[in-house]
Formats: sequence, structure tokens, C-alpha cells
Amino acid sequence: MYKQEEIKPYGNEGGKGRQVEQMFDQIAHSYDKLNHRLSMDIDKGWRRKAIKQLAPYGPKSVLDVATGTGDFAILSAKMLNPSQLIGVDISEGMMEIGRDKVRKERLESVISMVKGDCMQLPFADNSFDAVTAAFGIRNFEDLERGLREMHRVLKEGGHLSIVELTTPVTFPMKQLFKVYSHSFLPFYGRLISKDTKAYSYLTATIEAFPQGETMVEILKSCGFSTASFRRLTFGICTMYLAQK
Repeated sequence: MYKQEEIKPYGNEGGKGRQVEQMFDQIAHSYDKLNHRLSMDIDKGWRRKAIKQLAPYGPKSVLDVATGTGDFAILSAKMLNPSQLIGVDISEGMMEIGRDKVRKERLESVISMVKGDCMQLPFADNSFDAVTAAFGIRNFEDLERGLREMHRVLKEGGHLSIVELTTPVTFPMKQLFKVYSHSFLPFYGRLISKDTKAYSYLTATIEAFPQGETMVEILKSCGFSTASFRRLTFGICTMYLAQK
């Protein structure tokens, strides 16, 4: 078990997956505003870079895991021009906002969103050319099980692109990020979302989540033949690319 799997938003009673669903349903109304403000909109550039690394492979069928409110799915549809893109998430509240965005962008013919548990994806083996995940895998109840599910639904030769928040490893960003994530982030998160625990939980999972070389080894142990990573913005974010 990895450390972030033991961290739950609302205490020890009940499974992590159910608590994460409850948390995201509760903060869905403020999630986008908080994300963009807390990252000063840098998160938009991180998403773009993670999608660009898939562009050379021209995927036509894409699965966006932990799709949330759909920002990554919508940007992927615009940048990659797939014939089909499915977003899957455990939180119906987040996806309702995502579906509204899809309608406003007039992308209903390309993007669909379905409720599903990333621990048991509701898709057949070898279904997708590419799988993506933005800022969601650290919430998995079982990281390796979730990664193996992503591997299972990918076609042979398909690619997995992940972008995830991480902790900087060099001075002074490491120290500055710790102050920011332990003081401003949870305070502002509580103020806007009205959830007293969600953003403290998110900070704790960022710190506990395996990153860099460790994450690459985990990806390979879950069946991916190749895996690499690249740190972004002084290590505040890391993107990974793996192939089946």
C-alpha cells in the first residue's frame, strides 16, 4: 500500500473511494474556480503539454480517467481531434458540470461522460488508442489496481499520458511550496468551497504520492513496456508518458 492510499478526506470510517466521491460531489460547484486561481492558471499549460505528448501518435479513441469537470477531455478533443473521447469519473456532481461545458463547446458528438470506478473500468480490453488522467490518480483507492485497469483498456502500442501535482525537490521551491500548500491553499480552499477538509486532504495526498523515478517504476510494474517523466514549473507538477 502506498501512503496516499491511506489518506482519506473525512477520517477512517468507510472506504477511500466512497469518501472521494462524496468530497468531489461537495466541492464540484467551486472546483474549477479554485483550481485555476490556486495555480494562477498555470494548470492550463500543464494540461496542454500533457496532451501534446500524445499528438505524434494520432489517437482516435481516447479515455480520460478521473475526468472531473471535463477540462482535460475538452482540450484533448480540440487538440487531438479524436473520433471518440469518453470521460469516466466516480463523481456525478463533477461530471454534470463537465457535461454542461461539453454542450457549450458543441462537442457532444465526440465527448461522452460516464460514471465509473477507476478500480474497475466499465470497458473491454484493448478499447482505446490513448488513456489520459489529469490530477486524479493520487485519489485512487488502490494506485496499482487503477494503473493496471488503464493498461488493460489500452490497445497494444497505445499510450498513457498522466499529469499530476507533485512536490518540488530543489531549493527554494521545495520550501516555498510547503509554506503555500500548508497555509494558503487549505485556507483559501475552505473559504471558497465551504468544505473544511477537502483541500487539507489534497495537500496531504500531493506530499504522499510517489513521483518521478519511483512512479516510472510503478508504471512498468503494472505492465507498461516504457515509461518516462518530465517535471514542470520547478517540480510543482510532473507529467508521465507510458506505452503498452
